[in-house]
Amino acid sequence: MNLRAWRPSVAMAARNLRRNRVRTLLAVLGVAIGVFAVATLGIFGNVLALGADDAIGDIGTQVVLSPNADAGVESLSEADVAAIRRAVGEPAVVPLYTDGAIVASASDQQFATVYGVERPGAAFTAAEGSLPERHRDGAIVGAGVAEDLDVSVGDRLEVAGGRTRVVAVLAESQTFSPVAPDDAVFLPESAFSADGYSQVLVVSESGTEARTAADAIRESVNAREQRVDVFELAAVVDEINEFFELLGTFLLGLGGISLVVAGVSILNVMLMSTVERRQEIGVMRAVGVTRRDVLRVLLAEAGLIGALGAVLGTASTVVVVAALVASTPAVDTAIVLDPTNGYYLLLALGFGVGVGVVSGAYPAWKAANERPVEALRS
Repeated sequence: MNLRAWRPSVAMAARNLRRNRVRTLLAVLGVAIGVFAVATLGIFGNVLALGADDAIGDIGTQVVLSPNADAGVESLSEADVAAIRRAVGEPAVVPLYTDGAIVASASDQQFATVYGVERPGAAFTAAEGSLPERHRDGAIVGAGVAEDLDVSVGDRLEVAGGRTRVVAVLAESQTFSPVAPDDAVFLPESAFSADGYSQVLVVSESGTEARTAADAIRESVNAREQRVDVFELAAVVDEINEFFELLGTFLLGLGGISLVVAGVSILNVMLMSTVERRQEIGVMRAVGVTRRDVLRVLLAEAGLIGALGAVLGTASTVVVVAALVASTPAVDTAIVLDPTNGYYLLLALGFGVGVGVVSGAYPAWKAANERPVEALRS
C-alpha cells in the first residue's frame, strides 16, 4: 500500500468529517458502544473462565478409584492396589479406608468422615504441624473440622470413643472431590479392621498425566473384569472449560450485535454524505479527479469514523475494567491483568476499524463510479 497516496485523502476526509460534526460524532459513538460491548463482554467472560480455573486448582490432577458394586466388588484388595501402581507408574497411589464417626474435642463434637491412610503426604498438605512419612500414630485433622472443633496440633481428640492426639492440621482444600479432606479426620490404617480399601486416590503432576493414568487403569486393571469405577476429575475440568468457552463465545456474539448496529449507522452516514455531496463529487470527477482518489477519500472517512470509535470504545473498556478491579476486592487483579485479556481489546479494536471500512465500501464505490454528468445534473 502506498501511504503517500493516502495522505491527501485522509486529510480531505478529516476535513469533510469536521463539516458534519454532529453526524460524525453520533457515528463514532455508535462504533465506540459496539467496541466497548465486544471488549468488555469478552474480557468478563475470560475473567470468569480464568477465575473458575484458578478456583478449581489442581482438581484435574486427581483420579479417584472405588470398588465397582455392580460387578460385586465391595472393596479393593492389596492386589488391586499393586495392579493400580503397576498401571500408572509415576503418579502417587494413596489407598484409603473410609468410615464415619463422632469426633469430639474438649469444647464440641460433630460427625465426620474418618479415613485410614498410610502415606498422607503423597496427597495432602499440612497447614500446622508436619505430615509423617508413614502415619503410625495420632490424628490428622482437616481444616473444617479443626475450625469447628477448635483444635490445633497437640490437642486431644476423641474419635469413635478412642482418644488420640492431633499431629497435624491440613491446609484448606481448594478443590472439590469425592475425597473431602476439609471435613475429615485421618487415622493410621491400623485403626481400621476392614478387609479392603474403600477408595484409592491417584495424584498426578498434571491433568495430562492424570488422563494417561486413568486410561492405563481402564486398560490394565479393568481388562478382564470391571473391578474399579474410575472417576476422572480431569474430565470434569474439561466440561467446565467447554462451558466457559461457550459462554465467552455467546458474550462475544452479543457484543458483535452492537457492532453490526454501529456498522449500519456508518453505512447510513456515508450514504447520506455521498447524496449531499453529489455535486461536489461530480465537480471533482469533471476536473480530472480519478475514481480511485474519490474512493480513497470516502473510504478514509469511513475508516476514520471506525478508528475513532474503536479507540474510544477500547479506552472506555480499560477504564471500566480498572474501576471494577478497584471497587471489587473479590476480583483478583492478576486474573484481570492476564495477557489473554489483551486479545479481546485488540479484537474489538480491529473489529471497530474493520466495521468502519466495510460499511463505507459500498457508498464509496457507488459515488466513485457515478458518471460526472449525472452528478452535476442533480
